[in-house]
Amino acid sequence: MAKKGKPTRTVLGFLLMVAVGSGQQGPTFVPNGTRFPNPAGTSSTYSTTGSIDMTGPFFQSLGTNGRTCGTCHQPSDGMSVSAIHIQKRFEVTGGLDPIFRTVDGSNCNHDVNVSTVAGRRAAYSLLLTRGLIRIAIKVPTNADFDVVSVENPYSCNETDNISQYRRPLPSTNLLFLSAVMFDGRESTPLTGTTKILPTNYPGSLRSNLLHQSVDATTGHAQGDGTRPTPVEQQQIVDFELALFTAQTTSNITGNLNTKGATGGPKALITQPFFIGINSQIPAFENPASGPFNPAIFNTFEGWAKLPNDDTRAAVARGQALFNSKPISITGVAGLNDDKAAGGLITGGIPVIPGTCGTCHDTPNVGNHSFPTPLNIGTGDPNATNRLVNLGGLDISYLPQITVRNKNTGEEKTTTDLGQALIDGSFDHVGKIKGPILRGLPARAPYFHNGSAQTLLETIRFYEGRFGVVFTPQEEADLIAFLSSL
Repeated sequence: MAKKGKPTRTVLGFLLMVAVGSGQQGPTFVPNGTRFPNPAGTSSTYSTTGSIDMTGPFFQSLGTNGRTCGTCHQPSDGMSVSAIHIQKRFEVTGGLDPIFRTVDGSNCNHDVNVSTVAGRRAAYSLLLTRGLIRIAIKVPTNADFDVVSVENPYSCNETDNISQYRRPLPSTNLLFLSAVMFDGRESTPLTGTTKILPTNYPGSLRSNLLHQSVDATTGHAQGDGTRPTPVEQQQIVDFELALFTAQTTSNITGNLNTKGATGGPKALITQPFFIGINSQIPAFENPASGPFNPAIFNTFEGWAKLPNDDTRAAVARGQALFNSKPISITGVAGLNDDKAAGGLITGGIPVIPGTCGTCHDTPNVGNHSFPTPLNIGTGDPNATNRLVNLGGLDISYLPQITVRNKNTGEEKTTTDLGQALIDGSFDHVGKIKGPILRGLPARAPYFHNGSAQTLLETIRFYEGRFGVVFTPQEEADLIAFLSSL
């Protein structure tokens, strides 16, 4: 029995959520190995400092609206925030938890009424159902495109300051990042930050995270510019870079680090990484890496020879599918066109014979090892994307933004302008970076805009988008694998 006053690991997640939702004082630290439940099992976060210290500036209110970094980056949610836990926080507090603030938590920051519970439920509907934060970004003055129209169902129809709706990225496993933020705005000289390259990593990553800690405080927390101090910035970044998160147990297999498997976060601490470590695309290769290895994950290799009726064998089969299932990659801006975001010449390869690992190439981590924003179509409001039964995504809840190239007159309609709002390039409309896959089960919904509520929806999007065919058994095996990351 646990000693009085010291919560057990099985109840700590619930206590953390209640503390966040009610303003109560929660635990001062989370022990390494604490298991937090999610729909697929449990996840845990390890800190190389020995525990997750909840007394530092990451969990302190440094702004004016009661928010902390921890408001949207919860240990219980893989250091992001899941829609299901946002809903619970709304119910506990009547929509008064600090995550519910009109600066960016509401669908729009004007023409909203949050004086009643019903009003708050309506105002924060995208946050509640899709876990989306509204990111408003001004169109660059040197943009080579005009914003023709913005059809926003939530009133934010401005054409000079565009509202984008995105999921909070996890603030863990950051040592594997090749770019900070979905649109790369914290990793470019255009914002006073640094592109992360093989020659400047990890110093560039650290400097970008320092910059991001200030931007997040002045923006999301509505800070007055006096905090975080330089010392607090260092403490926040040191805290973040020490964290590693992954799924620890699966509902179907139990512990993920038995019988030769190396699941869970501890193995990530020693996982090698450098920028461009395993790129399939010649323009993004790092000479130090050697040839591209499509066997991205070997985490569950120890389960590959188990009998087929062993549930752990399904995870190994899913890993093999991720590593080897052929995908004909076409129409991806950033890969198949002549230039990637950042101006690198890709060669304009019309068709790339690839796999999941082409875009998720970092070994045992699953993000792109080179700063390469791509547009695979998750934000494109065309007819195919709306037909969910054909492998598309229902993104009808998002605004439609139409832009016109000033030089050619070409028009594009999207729900997220991506990197184009940072560098002003029409060629970069819709391009965003992919997230790290580890810790995936703790932070549904998926994709940058929350358009896939389940892992099955994400798989079927790729089936519809690229014509890859999975049997029902293969879909189940792939879900078993992704649910174990």
